[in-house]
Amino acid sequence: MQDLGFLGVFLIILALVLGAVAMLAKRRGNSLRAKVEAAQVATGIDADRPRPRVSEFHVRGEEAQVIFDVPLPEGEIDEVLGELLTNEAVEVVREKRHELPIDGVTTVVAFAGRGGEPRRIGSVSLEEPGVLPPPMVAAPSLHLGHIGFDPLEKQFSDELLHNAPSLASDQRADTLGPIGNELRLPKAVAVGLRAQGIDPATMTSAEMVHSLLLLFGYAVTSTDNPLARKATKSGSTTYLREDPYQPGDHPEVDEVTMRQFVMEFVSSGADRGLLISDKFSPFGVYEREKREPRIRFVTRERLQKFVDALSLE
Repeated sequence: MQDLGFLGVFLIILALVLGAVAMLAKRRGNSLRAKVEAAQVATGIDADRPRPRVSEFHVRGEEAQVIFDVPLPEGEIDEVLGELLTNEAVEVVREKRHELPIDGVTTVVAFAGRGGEPRRIGSVSLEEPGVLPPPMVAAPSLHLGHIGFDPLEKQFSDELLHNAPSLASDQRADTLGPIGNELRLPKAVAVGLRAQGIDPATMTSAEMVHSLLLLFGYAVTSTDNPLARKATKSGSTTYLREDPYQPGDHPEVDEVTMRQFVMEFVSSGADRGLLISDKFSPFGVYEREKREPRIRFVTRERLQKFVDALSLE
């Protein structure tokens, strides 16, 4: 009985200790979250927006140099892309100013490129050494979620179901090249893709769709399946399944892949589902979409309509 008494006291003490630890962790979590939110307000940076990836950052003499991992087109740099990266370089320095001294910095310089010597994109001169300008509220940004447009809405309209193309009219090659060579990309789309590290000349359909959804404020997260992601916005979740094309593959989405996609979508519990492929659709996808209106196949012949529906220009 005495042993049971000691055990009871021990369990009570253990419960009190665990409760105290949990309360302390919660307080620390709330404190950290408050600090992050305060920093976002102070800098004017929206933490949810996609941002160009920084490959290097240096303070050399009077220059703070920010190098972005952004693929650039040949020739002249687009003015919007240049302004976006230059403004982003200032924000990177603002975040890094506690790690490296910038008291003597008079110029912030943005570089970008991939697979070679980075190219100088633009620069910002500081009015006083080490004093950064305030964040630009109206600066170009990789975030279009505030405009309230849902790029997936048109994909799930009835219009798509009533426009099944005739297979006889399609000219389908046995070997498929990069999808970017066949798409007409509005300038805003091309800039948004490049700034996220996507080269339109070599991208896959899935890379393009994922990046565009990020631009419109979706949270795109990975799943246990390396070919699948989930896109969430305003409480609605879309299951995104990639069907990659490899040289030598059949140029149409096969029946097995379609069945797997439907089963994965149902199991995911998502509100909608997209199969995204560089391949063409077989005629059977239209019947599948009619039977299950919550799914769509964004395939090669439909990608241009997906891009056009964005109406970004």
